[in-house]
Amino acid sequence: MGVSLPPALSHGTRHVPHGGGVMNGLRRIPHAVLLLSLILLTGGTAAGAGMEMQATGRDGPVYLPGGPMPAMDDQVYLHALLEQAEHRMAGTNQVFTYEGEAWLGTDENKLWLKSEGTVGKGGGFQDARHEVLYDRPFSAYFDWQAGWRIDLDNGPTRQWAAFGVQGLTLYFFDLEATAYLGTDGRVAARVEASYDLLLTNRLILQPRMETNWYGQSDPARGLGAGVSNLEAGVRLRYEFARTFAPYLGVVYQEAFGRTGTFQQQQGQAADSVRFLFGLRLWF
Repeated sequence: MGVSLPPALSHGTRHVPHGGGVMNGLRRIPHAVLLLSLILLTGGTAAGAGMEMQATGRDGPVYLPGGPMPAMDDQVYLHALLEQAEHRMAGTNQVFTYEGEAWLGTDENKLWLKSEGTVGKGGGFQDARHEVLYDRPFSAYFDWQAGWRIDLDNGPTRQWAAFGVQGLTLYFFDLEATAYLGTDGRVAARVEASYDLLLTNRLILQPRMETNWYGQSDPARGLGAGVSNLEAGVRLRYEFARTFAPYLGVVYQEAFGRTGTFQQQQGQAADSVRFLFGLRLWF
């Protein structure tokens, strides 16, 4: 998913006992000092009670004569994440896959770029999906996204209009759900979900699932109508830094219906289990 997070907190207990470590120190302070402190605090409160504070443009980081405080959500940010750059192995059948995204914009308006694909035997580029999307939030945890998708690889090129949502569900699952409308009456849908389970501050286990659906068969691209495929896997990564994390994992892939038949006709299994290793980079 593409949401910038604050630095990770320690995953020990966050509970602080009420008054823990405070009263023992107070018992050692002379009563006269406590009384004087109480008088000073009371006087300061009374003096401040008659003052009315009002934020103006002078209080901000940039002075705007007679103007409002600068809005922080007008600041432009750039974020890029290479979520997957991995080598997958199933016996002698080995492929390289990648998935990445980047966005540029403010808290309210962003331009997203998304890309994924597979490089198989002989360097053949396949199963590629590239998207350019406009993004705008509609709640604290979810954004609308709309734009353009192009399937550009060694197969026939397909273009789609894209409409979807992206964000964090209950219990902080990352979710993407997108519908596509293509040429010649083609329709499709894609759902992807993942969850980061922090085993330690640096060791993170990520279950991940993706499925695709197509309204009609596209034999030229090896796709059948209906639910075409399911991919479910788990990756264990170690974050040497938030920006650099190697990982190991395993992924199960299955192609359904005519999609599976097309794969078998090309000498590929309709389902497989692949072990993988890769690198996750955050810029």
